[in-house]
Amino acid sequence: MGQTETSVRRDRTLWRLGYSARLLKTNNFRTAAANTSFPAVWTLLARYSGIIPGLFVEVRKNRFFTMPDTVEHKADLKLYSPHPGVRGMTQLNREAFKRTVVVPVLKVKTEIVNTLLKSLKHVVLQRPGLKRVIEDPEDENSRFLILDPHKIPEFSLGESEQEVLNQLNVHPEVCKYNLELTYENFKSEEILRAVLPEGQEVTSGFSRVGHIAHLNLRDHQLPYRHLIGQVIIDKNPGITCVVNKTNIIDSTYRNFQMEVLAGESNLVTKVKENNIAYELDFSKVYWNPRLSTEHSRIVELLKPGDVLFDVFAGIGPFAIPAAKKKCHVFANDLNPESYNWLLHNCKLNKVDGKIKAFNMDGRDFLLGPVREELSKKLPLQKEEQKNSLHIVMNLPALAIEFLDAFRHLLVREPCGTAGLPTVHCYGFSKHENPAKDIQERAEASLGTSLDGRCSTYLVRNVAPNKEMLCISFQIPVDVLYKRPCPDEAKQASKRLCTSNEFSEEKFLS
Repeated sequence: MGQTETSVRRDRTLWRLGYSARLLKTNNFRTAAANTSFPAVWTLLARYSGIIPGLFVEVRKNRFFTMPDTVEHKADLKLYSPHPGVRGMTQLNREAFKRTVVVPVLKVKTEIVNTLLKSLKHVVLQRPGLKRVIEDPEDENSRFLILDPHKIPEFSLGESEQEVLNQLNVHPEVCKYNLELTYENFKSEEILRAVLPEGQEVTSGFSRVGHIAHLNLRDHQLPYRHLIGQVIIDKNPGITCVVNKTNIIDSTYRNFQMEVLAGESNLVTKVKENNIAYELDFSKVYWNPRLSTEHSRIVELLKPGDVLFDVFAGIGPFAIPAAKKKCHVFANDLNPESYNWLLHNCKLNKVDGKIKAFNMDGRDFLLGPVREELSKKLPLQKEEQKNSLHIVMNLPALAIEFLDAFRHLLVREPCGTAGLPTVHCYGFSKHENPAKDIQERAEASLGTSLDGRCSTYLVRNVAPNKEMLCISFQIPVDVLYKRPCPDEAKQASKRLCTSNEFSEEKFLS
């Protein structure tokens, strides 16, 4: 890696860290002030601690833990590696993973085993799937207590351990024991590291969607894909189907082709996010469990009585929680499958009478139902109005291109700045300054500057040098309104009084 590339990578990383820290004190935009919390910054610091020299953070909150490889960990990899003969295996043979390792043990009387386990818990073998106490085949009144070979170097106890044994009248002699490890005793990472060609990247992580594990395998892993799928099923209770994405997400319907690697082929599943249940066909609709926090963040901005327009609603992860919060929700999705699952999930969560659903192109939704509702509601908004209007546009690959639909959306005299709708628009960026990039693109689409009246939020790192962000802003008056000439004003007024094209759109049933 050249010096210039390294510098760009460092600057980009520092942007992420500095940007997240700045979000903590953002005050440019009132509804974005609650966007952040300190854990987000700690997580980013931990994620990039290995990139910036001298920066190291350890985080244990929210299931995040980053530590460098230690000598002990590397020794653990060697000790608990499967039989070397499994290298290159493409069809899973569980019997081939058997291996015998030598571990230290203490011979103790059966009646003091539990006491010793507590007193020596810091040196007792803690590895999941392996018994710490085994029978002594030559003495039914004794047991072997297996010790951690990394904490008992050269099979010799330390002074503190010997003192504990003396107090319990246990002979401090450490014996060697041949422990057989089988496929069941190895972790999925250890199995895959032993199977894949040495030195190649091992993928054991996946997205879980109900009973489905979703992988994005690299090319070098594809020959082993069916074995990888079966290992994931074996090592993760509740996973009964493993799929691998075989193409990029389709921008039209936000779904992708996939191959079932192992297990059942049933891709209709049930998930729970933020205490709300959803059912879906993973092969036909878009669902990303990594967006749970973002869904919650936006819903937390809403108050009972607010109006939410969800332009690319999917199966309802914004719309349904908002409806449960007693907001008035208009949800749309172009994908007929997503629309049908949205209807289904509204009934499942008993909000089918609170969400008005549409199956149309996002631009048509903005120019039709959204325009009509804004025309009705904005004239009624007052400065002291407590309820607000929000428009969510979660289609990161394309949503910014839809912002031009707000240009002169309403033909009438502005009713003031009270209650102007707030847009939350998502986008991807590979720019070295993603926040600047997404703001400039939004400004180009709107035809106006957003300086000082928008807020950008880093949602997640999608891939190396690719970020997903959300830009939030109130639609400027000069963008939303077109002042009509006298004749146009009369016609527009008449149309608003007589139009019922979307007002008769029935609620879900």
